[in-house]
Amino acid sequence: MSTKIWLSSPHMGGEELNFVNEAFAANWIAPLGPNVDGFEVELSGITGVKHVAALSSGTSALHLALILAGVGREDEVICQSMTFSASANPIMYVGALPVFVDSEKDTWNMDPDLLEEAILDRIKKGKKTKAIIIVHLYGMPAKMDEIIAVARKYEITLIEDAAEALGSSYKGIACGAMGNFGILSFNGNKIITTSGGGALISNDEAAVKQARFLATQARDNAPHYEHSHVGYNYRMSNICAGIGRGQLKVLNERVQQRRSNKAYYSKTLGQLPGIKFLDEIPGSMSNFWLTTLVIDPTVSKGVTRENIRLALAADNIESRPLWKPMHLQPVFVGTPAYVNGTSEELFNMGLCLPSGSNLARADLERVTNIICNLFD
Repeated sequence: MSTKIWLSSPHMGGEELNFVNEAFAANWIAPLGPNVDGFEVELSGITGVKHVAALSSGTSALHLALILAGVGREDEVICQSMTFSASANPIMYVGALPVFVDSEKDTWNMDPDLLEEAILDRIKKGKKTKAIIIVHLYGMPAKMDEIIAVARKYEITLIEDAAEALGSSYKGIACGAMGNFGILSFNGNKIITTSGGGALISNDEAAVKQARFLATQARDNAPHYEHSHVGYNYRMSNICAGIGRGQLKVLNERVQQRRSNKAYYSKTLGQLPGIKFLDEIPGSMSNFWLTTLVIDPTVSKGVTRENIRLALAADNIESRPLWKPMHLQPVFVGTPAYVNGTSEELFNMGLCLPSGSNLARADLERVTNIICNLFD
């Protein structure tokens, strides 16, 4: 069998072990420690956001953001429908109701016009939206000027899910740095990894301080274990943070490698009938965490997304359909949704191609040759 090509595998930079070994030498194995402190400072410098809490996952960061936004039982939170379920699940953790909003076709992210329509309709129904979760899908920045304007107009907390978008920017501002709270993920498949981990970022010092408190089991300042709040075991370990510090040193290189993958795919496959790629809009810079395409079988002589996926799988190459919209997921049946058909169409016709920063030119050629052969 041919060598496996993964969709997006971890890619070490070489200095991770130095930080990890320092932690072992100092016996800083438990959660918190110098690497956690250093990782938070370095993330602040990269994102331009003043305060950072390094956590166990992006999901935990989003959960805490909702708590800090005051979201509770019977509140409503508008969430982008086309996303991974981790964007929506924390809404359920706090007992709130998710309200899903569909995408626009330029960036595949939340449609600002449909967002405002949803807010107004919820108001008519006697419901005031408590927070908005916008996602920078596949590293592509959303239309943030319009989204921010709507959030401010109706005085709604804006949470940026930038789990896939570290290294991406909108009009020179880092993704995750434009809302009230930003969410980052360092899962094993992300552009950099801490094995498992995430971060909450915000310019609100008091909020991030409270996030750290809640993430360490909400232990009050007392010589014994005193708790006046429900807490969580959400802090990042010093070992994982050491991996992250090593990874941050190669972040810019990883962004360029993924952007190079996208450029190669576009040049090699972009002229095939029916294939289109997700491209940047003016003012946006995407890390192209994953290179994504859509294929229209009415133009491609019958070649479909599934034809491509199965042909790649037959040669031991991993690819993946685009996210199935949340409003179509069985777990969210009956949940309010404001849709225009965009995300459903993208799901039916879209595919994520292997995009790891560690792909060799021969790997990219192997992928594109298989796809080109389908059209021959």
